[in-house]
Amino acid sequence: MATDQRKVLRLLEKPYETQKSDGTLDIGFPGELEVTERVGTRPPTTVARAQLGEATSIPRGKAFSLFIESHRRAAKDLIDAFMKTDGLQGLVELATRAKNLVNESLFVYAFSYVVLHKKDLHSVRLPSLVEMFPNKFVPQEDIMKAQIEANRKAPDDTAPIVIEYGPEFASTNIKPEHRVSYWREDYGINSHHWHWHLVYPLGFGEAPDRKGELFFYMHQQMLARYDMERLSVGLNRTEKLENWRVPVPDGYFSKLTVNNTSRAWGTRQDNSMLMDLRREDIGLEPIDITDLELWRSRIFDAIHQGYMNDRNGDKVPLSDNVTSGKRGIDILGDAVEADRRLSINSLYYGDMHNQGHLVIAFTHDSDNAHKEEMGVMGDSATAMRDPVFYRWHKFIDDIFQEYKLIQQPYTVEELSLPNVVLERVGVLSKEQPDALTTGWTVREFEAFRGLDFNSNAPVNLRITHIDHSPFDYHLQVRNQLQTPKQVTVRIFLAPKFNVRGLEMNFMEQRLLWAEMDKFTVTLKPGMNHVVQPSKDSSITNPDEYTFRDLETGPQPGTSRREFNFCGCGWPQHVLLPRGTPGGMIFQLFVMLTDFEKDKVDQQGNTGRCANAVSFCGILDSKFPDGRPMGFPFDRRNAPQFQSAAAFAEQLDNVNLHDITITFVASSLQK
Repeated sequence: MATDQRKVLRLLEKPYETQKSDGTLDIGFPGELEVTERVGTRPPTTVARAQLGEATSIPRGKAFSLFIESHRRAAKDLIDAFMKTDGLQGLVELATRAKNLVNESLFVYAFSYVVLHKKDLHSVRLPSLVEMFPNKFVPQEDIMKAQIEANRKAPDDTAPIVIEYGPEFASTNIKPEHRVSYWREDYGINSHHWHWHLVYPLGFGEAPDRKGELFFYMHQQMLARYDMERLSVGLNRTEKLENWRVPVPDGYFSKLTVNNTSRAWGTRQDNSMLMDLRREDIGLEPIDITDLELWRSRIFDAIHQGYMNDRNGDKVPLSDNVTSGKRGIDILGDAVEADRRLSINSLYYGDMHNQGHLVIAFTHDSDNAHKEEMGVMGDSATAMRDPVFYRWHKFIDDIFQEYKLIQQPYTVEELSLPNVVLERVGVLSKEQPDALTTGWTVREFEAFRGLDFNSNAPVNLRITHIDHSPFDYHLQVRNQLQTPKQVTVRIFLAPKFNVRGLEMNFMEQRLLWAEMDKFTVTLKPGMNHVVQPSKDSSITNPDEYTFRDLETGPQPGTSRREFNFCGCGWPQHVLLPRGTPGGMIFQLFVMLTDFEKDKVDQQGNTGRCANAVSFCGILDSKFPDGRPMGFPFDRRNAPQFQSAAAFAEQLDNVNLHDITITFVASSLQK
């Protein structure tokens, strides 16, 4: 296992490493693991190119984007070639050759996908994306300063060069929108987005269970958390980007580079216009704003007609009240994200989500007149840094909400759990009841793992980011039955007041409820005291593994949850919203449901990548909850439930409780 891990790590280090003068690439394997591509008198790359299909079509040093169909085909060809290899050694030999031939970001994406999905690599873990690609997280200026210092260091000077980053990040606070730069540019949030699209790729791999619905839910939850951050710093909630014929108010300048130190991402000025896209130079077919408008019209028509037309012209009902087959939200999600394998009719309903990303990403140079690179909206590892990402996804979410709000509200019977009473709930942190704390903390990465400075000098990246003190949920539950009862505990959090300081009703607050945890517990007859640590949340993953973590191997006491880590999942350090220095009131909504009605008959491996199931599901298994994602807030409320408090007043299995989150501007003391 340790040897397998080391082989994989060597291939993922220094993605921009230059080839040697003889045409080979020195991966740095010790002894018998050294692999070079040289077959007889043929050029060093002949054999590898014949195996890789379209994978070599994307130039090295340029941006790679899963939103571009030709790039997805390249990824599929490379993944297929890797998956066909026999054992780890065969994979290593082919990957060693391919690394020198294909685009750097494409290589890391495809190789990472194979590590997650190839059955004989299930014991191998991926290192942090931050260490593989520091240039996707750190401004060019800081990297170049580190390179200059590295080249000046004496050979015997082993002191690491430290790059400090945050919390001001890429912008000043002159513009109100920049108040949340610390959150948009968080390394963990952007890594999560990359990993999610790694686990749920477009256009290849086996179709995961409920992928379309999960695409909707994971992004809706991102928006809920972003809006909570905005309210914490006095900003209005996100406005959707629905009019594509008027200027986009907020520009974005990432200061990042596409490759190691030089080629910059495209920038967008304030008040830029979205334009018809003509970038045949990177394999894009023409995209018109009119296309987006047409697809939008067709999708909204389908929602209100109650069906979509498949490729054969047959009507496929859209309903969440089905006993077999796909839920309507799943069909809709596959069509909106536009995975051509899964979309019910991609020719008719189009490629709304992906093409929108690209139109925005090329706003600054839509016709290649200036030969500029795409903007950060084109890469899943950087897109969440841009304010317009949330406005675009607010529009995408509005499509799903249009569907959800015409579904029948849940009945009291569907919401109830007879003979179970949730009497009290609360949180406890540092012995303080119902008072949680956020603040700044520091995480350090070894940036030299992903940089090619032609120097052996160690370079560390020290990032200041938001975090919170750990806490526990406490529940007092009475089981009135004479036998044990297994229940699902569903925990949500939302601000109590809107930006004007007024308490929100159900519909105003509905899309702000952020899932915090979901777990199963068996209640004994009588009173039960349930305690759940925040670190075990069903939406988060442990801290990302660094190269050093993986080189040293699992430490004694490694939990099963950490062993199951596959990279996908919300960062633990942004589990809580920021709150305010004076203390911001949030509501904790806890609901118990019947596990017998929630459980899913799992067939297959249920223990692989099962640490952040609410956002990422379980690899190669069914999504482990039979209810619609976001239940009970995914639909309009019934007339008797005009607020979240009404749920708690009328349902014994629901409890609503106020807590306070205080932001401490100084370093957080855990």
